[in-house]
Amino acid sequence: MGKSPRRRLLAPLALMGIAGLVLAGCAEGGSGNNSGDLKGKTVRISGGITGSEADALNKTFDQFTKDTGIKVVYTGDKSFEGNIVTKVTGGSAPDIAIVPQPGLLQSLIDTGDVVKPDKTVESNVDKYWSADWKTYGSKGGTFYAAPMLANVKGYIWYSPSQFKTWGVEVPKTWDDLLTLTKTIQEKTGKAPWCAGFASDAASGWPGTDWIEDLVLRQSGPDVYDQWVANKVKFTDQPIKDAFDAVGKILLDPKYVNAGFGDVKSINSTAFGDVAAKVADGTCPLTHQASFLSSNFLTVKTKDGKTPTIAPDGDVYAFLLPGITEGTVSAEAGGEFVTSFSKDAAVQKVQEYMSTPDFANARVKLGGVISAKKGADPSLASSQFLTDAMKTLQNKSTVVRFDASDLMPASVGSGSFWKGMVNWIDGRPTDQVLKDIQAGYQD
Repeated sequence: MGKSPRRRLLAPLALMGIAGLVLAGCAEGGSGNNSGDLKGKTVRISGGITGSEADALNKTFDQFTKDTGIKVVYTGDKSFEGNIVTKVTGGSAPDIAIVPQPGLLQSLIDTGDVVKPDKTVESNVDKYWSADWKTYGSKGGTFYAAPMLANVKGYIWYSPSQFKTWGVEVPKTWDDLLTLTKTIQEKTGKAPWCAGFASDAASGWPGTDWIEDLVLRQSGPDVYDQWVANKVKFTDQPIKDAFDAVGKILLDPKYVNAGFGDVKSINSTAFGDVAAKVADGTCPLTHQASFLSSNFLTVKTKDGKTPTIAPDGDVYAFLLPGITEGTVSAEAGGEFVTSFSKDAAVQKVQEYMSTPDFANARVKLGGVISAKKGADPSLASSQFLTDAMKTLQNKSTVVRFDASDLMPASVGSGSFWKGMVNWIDGRPTDQVLKDIQAGYQD
């Protein structure tokens, strides 16, 4: 989630049943059974979630509809981010929009058409989410949109069986990761890493995730926050340090691009295609968010089987380690439920979507997680997703939202994305940093 279309070009999900889910009562902001006056109403939701993820989202409302009589119809749009502001200002807003970027949410709030949710929604956010998440859904101290689901960035996907064969272990620090990279290259004589920056209308975003992860780990959350606020510039040393660190992997022709070509092939490789190369053993290591687990459902191992995602399986992942052993930092992404209608049925849907019951219903259907307190990690569709959800919910984890999603669109989904593509194509780092920073003038 976050940066659709990057979040939405996923492989089909293996859906599970949802029978027996019990919704919370109105005291918890749930649907309750006293909405007879709303029976027969239809609430329309729009967002960038498409394909089987959209099907799962629609299924999440099945029990809600039985309890309330309110029909919920979600429609996915791959061009959602590019056209939602125009639709809103043109009078064609949906009842509810699922907005993947806080920066985009701010633009929608600026139209004056976003309707503040009722007090039940805000109290649920206060109860079930951290203060940071509420801030992302607010503007000027006023709350506008509840968080929905979440994903964890910065995972390194690998083959446990290959690690065992090579006699290597999961690294505990960034330096250990560089040592691991060198060891695999020497043992195999091939590139250890694969990466793909290509994405419909959004090429370059996987590179921004790399940089964000290193800024958070090298310079810490305070510098990260100042960077998001443009108090630390792209041309400042902490950001250059992050580029230099990532370049030790992504710009080294000995280390990339396993299964695809040379360094420049990173820009022509679709971000989801790396899953197939990891599954069949061609690519030992790749950096991608928790949602990549969905892509492994339709690829095959070298033996022609669907890979098992487990610590002792065909594929698993570890969180990009910190500079110092024992520190756990995670970059996260997510969506926000944004309303454009004062209709009572719309408010009821917003209330339901702010509860752990909604999160549990969607998590149970597979392929996603939530950072919501009260949501049950054991309902996740794999051990990996359970672990990822626990990481987000753990109070000791230093969590920051995706930086580029928080930056103005001219930078976060503009000059930053373009800069990463140019960097891979060979443009000098100092020039790339100046180019990205110039996005603030647009």
